[in-house]
Formats: sequence, C-alpha cells, structure tokens
Amino acid sequence: MLRVLIAGGGTGGHIIPALAVARELVARHRAEVVFVGTARGLETRLVPEAGFPLRLIEVGPLKNVSLITRARTLARLPMSIFDCGRIIREFQPGVVFGVGGYASGPAMAAAVLRKVPAMAFEPNAMPGLANRLVGKRVQAAAVNFPGAAKWFRNAEVTGIPVRPEFFALEAPTAAGRHLLIFGGSQGAGILNTHLPQVIRPLLEAVPGLTVLHQSGLRHIEATQKAYEASGADPARWQVRAFLDDMPARFAQAHLLLSRSGASTVAEEAAAGKPALLIPFAAAADDHQRRNAEAMVAAGAAVMLTEAEMLEPHKLLNALVELLGAPERLARMAAAARTQAHPDAAARIADRLAELGGGLM
Repeated sequence: MLRVLIAGGGTGGHIIPALAVARELVARHRAEVVFVGTARGLETRLVPEAGFPLRLIEVGPLKNVSLITRARTLARLPMSIFDCGRIIREFQPGVVFGVGGYASGPAMAAAVLRKVPAMAFEPNAMPGLANRLVGKRVQAAAVNFPGAAKWFRNAEVTGIPVRPEFFALEAPTAAGRHLLIFGGSQGAGILNTHLPQVIRPLLEAVPGLTVLHQSGLRHIEATQKAYEASGADPARWQVRAFLDDMPARFAQAHLLLSRSGASTVAEEAAAGKPALLIPFAAAADDHQRRNAEAMVAAGAAVMLTEAEMLEPHKLLNALVELLGAPERLARMAAAARTQAHPDAAARIADRLAELGGGLM
C-alpha cells in the first residue's frame, strides 16, 4: 500500500490544499495518509475533521521573530528533526510531502536524512525559508508560479488545489457593477480603514455600483461605523464579518479587492476574476508582493502597495478606472483563467504516487 506523510500547516493556505491532495491520494491510489503538524496551527482542527490522523511535533518560527525566539527554534530544531524521523520510522511512508509551515522543514530534513523520497509544495512566487533550504535536496516539487521552480529539483508547475466550484463560475449578468472586498477570515485592517474613506466618491463616480466588504469579526463594528460616517448611500454598500459561500460571492463580483496570498490568487484565477491586489507588506520574504506581481505580469490584476493605500486618491483612481472599463475587466478575467490549474490536486497526487512507488 502507498503510504504518504504530509507535513506542514499553520494556516489554511497550507492545510486546505494539502487536504485536497490527501483526498486525491485516497481516491486515486487508495493511499494511507498521515499528517504531521504543530499544536499552534489550523491543522489541529481541519485535519481530524477531514478524517486523517495527525501527529504533532514541537517546532517554532524562524522568520520575522525576535532573536530570542529564533535561538529557541534553532536549539529545538535537532529534536524536531529527530521526532519527525521517529514518525517516519514508525509509519514507513513511501514519500514525504512538505506543504510549508512550521512542521514542513523538520519533516523534509528527516526524510532527506533517512533517504525517503520527498516532494515539496510551494504555492508562492517566492519560496519560504524551509523550502529554500531543502529545495535542491528533495526529489521533486510542485509549484504554483514558474518563477519558483528554480529553487527546486524536478519542479513541475501544477498550481494550487482549489475547490471545483470556483472553476464553474460564469461572468456576472446583473446590471451595474459589484465590488467584492475581502481580507481573509480575519479581515485586513488596511482595507477596513481605507475603503470607508473613498466609498462615497467611489459610488458617486461609478453609477449603479454596489459594494460588499468582508471585515472580519474583530473589525466589524468599527468598519460598519466608518462606512456609516462616510455619508455613502447605505443601500449600495454592505459590511459583513464573514462571507460563508465564497464561490457564490465571487460569482456576483465584477472586480475583487483583496490581499495576494497564494490561495487567494489561485481562487481568483480559477474563478476568472479581475483583481486589485494589496500585498501584505509584512508577509515572510515579501511573498505576497511577488504573487501580486506575477498576476500583474499575466494581465490578470492591478497592484497597489500598502504605502500607496495611504494616499486615498490612488485607491479611488484605481477603482474608478477599473470599474469604468468593462472591456478591460473582461481582458483581465480571461487572463486570470490562463493562470488556473483545475487538475492541480490530481497531478500532485499522481506525482507523489510515482515517487512513493504506488502509481497504479
């Protein structure tokens, strides 16, 4: 039987694609899959809910942390690698799949030391530290952006697994224009602060425009009050803490305004949606900016930096120009589709099965 150890996690951007691959491994190759993660990540909830075993190790961050925290992580790292080696010895996987996040690096290092085939997954245009360290030592890699391939051996541009619903969306048919603003499940402070500053002139400049803004639970009250204080027509905007059905929300939108995390841009590509991207400036290795630049280069998006967001007229002008140019939005939508990978999970699962000796 094919056994696959999937290591990593922390955020949904790591875990959700990994679970999609795990399901394909079970469905296509009847594989046995075990996850390795840490107690601090979303994997502690999402992996058991999906029905997969989860083994926990202790490992901390190295990037964007204090010297004390970094020293503690480095001091603990040999034991983290040892713990992963013990899990590999007990589970006897045919291949180890590192999906990024805290647990990925030690597990991939343990696989290399034990001469177990390993494959890296890199969703961002700029690989994270763990993948940069092991990239030339693993047997293969699945990347989302072609520019990331140079960091790995035998890299294949597979894309990021995305829910099938995003690929089935058609262009909105409603009259007028609809702008969808979202910053992830926790919201994005810069969007919550600066969109209310331009909402009134934006609605005045784009007749028929409606706006739906997802703020995150912590920011819902302040964002709602800021919109109300703007004097903008309340019938044309709505602020919500959460958006429950993102494919349906995408379907209604003519333009998306969002951050540029890897999963976000993958969903935008799958849905064929033009986007105005605001990269998170503090993201590790500036990967959100690099993701946004790749989408801009493809013709699928426009980018504003956080510094540019501090000048309200730049945000307003960018939105008015895009929303007032339906032909341009249509070209951007078509370009976004060219960046989509509907078979990503299946391709990754097949490559893992090949590496693990279980290809049927």
